[in-house]
Amino acid sequence: MTSRASSTTAAPLPENMAKPRTVLVLGANGFLGRHIVSALMAQGHSVIAGVRKLPASSHPDITYIETDFTKGLAPQDWLPVLEGVDVVINAVGLLREHDGQTFDTLHEQAPAALFRACQQSQVGLVIQISALGADEAAASAYHLSKKAADDVLRTLDIPAFILQPSLVFGPDGSSARLFTMLASMPVLPLPGGGCQLLQPVHIHDLTALVQALTPLNPAGTITIAVAGPQALTLREYTDLLRRQMGLGPLRAFSLHRILAKLAAQAGQWMSSSLLTPETLAMLERSNTADIEDMRFFLGRDPTPVASFINPAEADGWRALALLGWLQPLLRFSIAVVWIVTGLVSLGLYPVEESYALLAEVGLEGTAASVALYGAALLDIGFGIATLWLRKRRLLWQMQIAVILGYTLILSWFIPAFWLHPFGPLLKNLPMVALIYLLMTLERQHGLSRR
Repeated sequence: MTSRASSTTAAPLPENMAKPRTVLVLGANGFLGRHIVSALMAQGHSVIAGVRKLPASSHPDITYIETDFTKGLAPQDWLPVLEGVDVVINAVGLLREHDGQTFDTLHEQAPAALFRACQQSQVGLVIQISALGADEAAASAYHLSKKAADDVLRTLDIPAFILQPSLVFGPDGSSARLFTMLASMPVLPLPGGGCQLLQPVHIHDLTALVQALTPLNPAGTITIAVAGPQALTLREYTDLLRRQMGLGPLRAFSLHRILAKLAAQAGQWMSSSLLTPETLAMLERSNTADIEDMRFFLGRDPTPVASFINPAEADGWRALALLGWLQPLLRFSIAVVWIVTGLVSLGLYPVEESYALLAEVGLEGTAASVALYGAALLDIGFGIATLWLRKRRLLWQMQIAVILGYTLILSWFIPAFWLHPFGPLLKNLPMVALIYLLMTLERQHGLSRR
């Protein structure tokens, strides 16, 4: 189940801290795991990063272990991994089941086996990253699976903290990207008017809490709600994010819950969508919590939402947020242009006039028919591929080549089209520019996978 990569020695801890500990962070390549690893390294702890796949380029001060939660379902699977480990932090989690990864396996069975192995190995401390809402009122499969693992840990004789974070905001977090994108829209539809209560917490507060807990050895298991200093409605949260990005006040309208449920059903069929019937139900539940325990261990108040985005970083946040919905909108618009152009050429536009245009470029008879219907089918194919393909670099290059080819041919045979009042050739210039923009964005930022 496991394999190891390079092992190194950590830097010394500050003088006011206990001696450094060897910490195994599982899910170290995820959003929470990456930040936890960085925070522990900054404290001088020796970190072992448990990842699904060993990285091509590794940090020189981190030991990497390849771990597969879908196979670590018995305590004996974890015992070799725990040799020499003082602290185990489980940051493995998924919001949607996919590709054989299920809540039952990743949230319940594997963590339960891990925790029992920790007890057998006499690990000094376990920190379980659970979720706010994994309690007696839990109803979603996500929360129930998290609660099941938490309950197993509570039955064991081992020092442990169960952290139950609310929405975690951070620069590379999926929920942060989602909510900043929503906040940047010109008008935002909010289910039920956005009255659902949230208590978001900044990633820096979560990692600071982990830093404070790692040197400790509690008697038994302590559960800590991890959230921001105050509860906000969904509308208030998105409004604050929008203002911090320099976009002014939020403009929103109430989306009927029936329409919200229909949108969630549609999102269920989109692998990249964070909106599903289950996540919508979790949002409607309005999770909030008392954070006195968090304040006690953190030694301060957590960061308010109004300070989530540093003013110096507002421009970057705004650009990414706008691209979050503008990029798919541009892609959809280009797909519609190709598909409609193809359908028009197939007969919506008088075929006789299409043949007359082809005659002006020297095509008649069979050649004209092949050119007309072949080009129409190619256009429709381009449009469908634009909507469905995940890797589109070659597609963008082909589209640019075809548009430039059309433009050169028509410029040679019908140069008057450059002066046509409807600009049939001039419109090709922004079309090529937009396609090139999308190709560049997808290559540099991976936005095609959003």
